[in-house]
Amino acid sequence: MWNKRELQRKIEEWLHEDVGFGDVTTMSTIPDSEQGIGILYAKEAGVVAGLPIAGQVFATVDPELVFTAKVAEGQRVEVGQELAEVSGSVRSILSGERLALNLMQRLSGIATKTSEYVAAVAGTKARVVDTRKTTPGLRFLEKYAVRVGGGHNHRFALYDAVMIKDNHIKGAGGIAQAVASARAAIPHTMTVEVEAESLEQVREALDAGADIIMLDNMSLEAMAEAVALIDGRAVVEASGGVNLDTIGNIAKTGVDVISVGALTHSVAAFDISLDLNTRKR
Repeated sequence: MWNKRELQRKIEEWLHEDVGFGDVTTMSTIPDSEQGIGILYAKEAGVVAGLPIAGQVFATVDPELVFTAKVAEGQRVEVGQELAEVSGSVRSILSGERLALNLMQRLSGIATKTSEYVAAVAGTKARVVDTRKTTPGLRFLEKYAVRVGGGHNHRFALYDAVMIKDNHIKGAGGIAQAVASARAAIPHTMTVEVEAESLEQVREALDAGADIIMLDNMSLEAMAEAVALIDGRAVVEASGGVNLDTIGNIAKTGVDVISVGALTHSVAAFDISLDLNTRKR
C-alpha cells in the first residue's frame, strides 16, 4: 500500500506546518478536559479514499483519540453519509481536523474522478492509468487513491521504467539508437516504452523491439491503424487529450492502456466536513 514509516514522517511534517507550537485558538477557547466526538461526513456523492490515513493523523496528534471508520475504503457514498467518527479530547480532534480532512478530500477527489474514467471504458479491454503529474510529496498517496478508484498505476518515478519520449529520441539520434542504448544499460527485468507521434515512429519502435508503444495525441483513426500494425507485438498505450468525453472512443480503438494526467493534476477536492458533538455518546 505505502511505506508506513514514510507516511508517519510526512504526517509529522504536515502537522508541524499546520499546528506548529500549538493550536492557539483551540487552546484558548476549549477546556483541556473537554471530551467529544467528531463526525466526518460526505457533502457530495463519490468514492471515499484516505480513511486509514486520517486515522493515522488523529493518532499522531493524540494516541488516545479513537478513530472509527463507518464505511469501507473505496466505497461509494451519498450526500450526508457518515464516513467516520473520532472521539476523545476536543482539543486534539480540532488540532488534527484540517490535515485529516485535507488529505481525505484530495484522495477521495482522485478516487472519485478515477472511478468515472474507469466506468467510461467499461466493456473494453483498456486499462486506465495515472501519470507522474502529481503533487510533489503526495505522489505515493495520490497513486494509491487512483487504485482505490479502480484505476492502475503507470511507472512511479523516473527510476522504475524506461520511457523514451521526443526529447530522448532527439538527444539519442533516433528511436533505434535510444532503445538500443537503453537495453544495454538496464536490467533485463525492466521494460522499455517509446512515445510515438506518427505511424512511421510506431514502425520504428516496433523494429527497435519496444515493449510498450505510446500513441501520443493521435487521431482515433491513426490509433486504430497503429493497433492493427502493432498486432499484439507490444503493449499499446494512448496518451494526450484524454478526458471523459473522449476516453470511451479511444478505448474502442483497441488500445491496452490509456494514461490520464487529469486523474491527479487538476482534480477537485471531494467535499467532506467534520461536525463536533461535545456530548459523549
